[in-house]
Amino acid sequence: MKKFISILIVFALLFGGVATVSAVSTDELDRAIESAAEFLLQTVQNPEVGSVGGCWTVLGLARSGINVPDSFFENYFAAAEIHTRLVRGGVVGGGTMQWPRLPITEYSRIILALTAAGFDPQDVENRNLLMEIADFDRVASQGINSVIFALLAFDSLNYSIPTIEDAQTQVTRKLLVDEILRLQLNDGGWNLIAGFIENWQNEVSEADLTAMALQALAKYQDNPNVAAATNRALAFLSSIQLDCGGFLFSGGMAAESVAQVIVALVELGIPLDDERFVKNGNTLLDSLLSFQSPDGGFWRGGENSNLMTTEQAFYALVAAQRLRDGQNSLYRMSDASQRNEIPAAETIGLPNKHRDVTRVEITSPGRTFDDIANHPNRQAIEALAARGIINGRTEIEFTPDETMTRAEFAAIITRGLGLPERVHPILGAISIFDDVPDNLWFTSAVQTAFHYRIVTGVSEVEFNPHGTITRQEAAVMVARAARLCGMDTDMSDGEILNILAKFGDSRAAADWAQASLAFAFREGILDDSEFYIQPEIPILRGEIAEILYRLLERSNLL
Repeated sequence: MKKFISILIVFALLFGGVATVSAVSTDELDRAIESAAEFLLQTVQNPEVGSVGGCWTVLGLARSGINVPDSFFENYFAAAEIHTRLVRGGVVGGGTMQWPRLPITEYSRIILALTAAGFDPQDVENRNLLMEIADFDRVASQGINSVIFALLAFDSLNYSIPTIEDAQTQVTRKLLVDEILRLQLNDGGWNLIAGFIENWQNEVSEADLTAMALQALAKYQDNPNVAAATNRALAFLSSIQLDCGGFLFSGGMAAESVAQVIVALVELGIPLDDERFVKNGNTLLDSLLSFQSPDGGFWRGGENSNLMTTEQAFYALVAAQRLRDGQNSLYRMSDASQRNEIPAAETIGLPNKHRDVTRVEITSPGRTFDDIANHPNRQAIEALAARGIINGRTEIEFTPDETMTRAEFAAIITRGLGLPERVHPILGAISIFDDVPDNLWFTSAVQTAFHYRIVTGVSEVEFNPHGTITRQEAAVMVARAARLCGMDTDMSDGEILNILAKFGDSRAAADWAQASLAFAFREGILDDSEFYIQPEIPILRGEIAEILYRLLERSNLL
């Protein structure tokens, strides 16, 4: 019955059985945006990296005037970091879970969303995402959609295109523009399969792809070839617009097509009541708002709201609002606020610390344990326990002279640096090593420590979470944490040799641990008053509390 009703609605819109809709007022547009934003925030509470439920929601909300909590955008950035790390090299952490390389359009989408939200896509997991869309052959091989969004991504903040040394053809803006022009069809528009089939220029164009191409070309109207192509495309879009103000797609009414045409006109600076796009008294906005449901979302082929449709409709409405208010268009993001900068309230610590490292405040003042009264590490244990960084074996016993597992150390080091939990937005606390089961108490701690490069595995597929941590392993992890805290951990070979030479067993230290041990001794994080390093001896819980306490103290985080 719902399908039958939907068909009747489409039929009526096509053949004039529905009364014409009046022009959309300022208040109506604002209310529609507020209602759609509320739907999106309720539906997408944890934005993911994806074409639905993430990137486009983030872009739309970031470019709107809606009051959105900073945590919403910060969660998306965290998801982008995790997603980027997971797909690097196609393998998660050297383990057995396989991940394909992302399509070009996915990287472009992430770049656009991060830019809109005020984050730098050139620094995601110490990786420049622009590099992923700078190989022209790879971009062009994935079709017109890939070319369009690569150009939009580069132009969103006028990014410099990075050089790819092993690329067969280096991307330039001219190459991308020329490729879009090359793929224009004989009817003046574009479609998704242009260039992939024989006689593709005689294919029928699609409204949404044509509009997307215009969005990318909007900034190049001073090029006569682009201007001519734009005029042909606008004529095509005007010719296929229906009396209701909308467009057909696959035999039905498509809100997404209307949305993309709205964004295209805004990018070109064309008023939405331009006579070419007013049919039977109906504008593009009239058509788009006819798809809005009572819950604020937008429907697609039925009565219920559809998230993908709502995302596209929302950012189109935002684009229209920005045009009305004289603001930058949707994809011209020089006005986006910058969130990568550390706010004044977050400047505690060293100047070069990672933005995610924060001071952990005291939550249990006076916390102590019965078995540390006369222990040399008492001050450190109490300071960390008061902040919830380290716990006792029981409420009254800390057991300072027992050993600690690698999983326990991952937990206290991430808590000590105040690092946010890094879990995959879709899969949660997934295992990144074969011997770290999903969703145990330490899984997210290991994943977070691995994310920030504080820990690695004992092999490509194993972490050994229950293994006892040794003194040299602890030194390596602390040195990595120190770098996150902003400390200079670089040392010359001569400096390393000079520092370690005083210890009788320095040769027993593994090659991979010597620089970290030397750094820890140089900074007073490890006590250098002993004659031996004892690198392979298990480190004790009290000693771990001491070195973490000293690290935080020297990093101005206590």
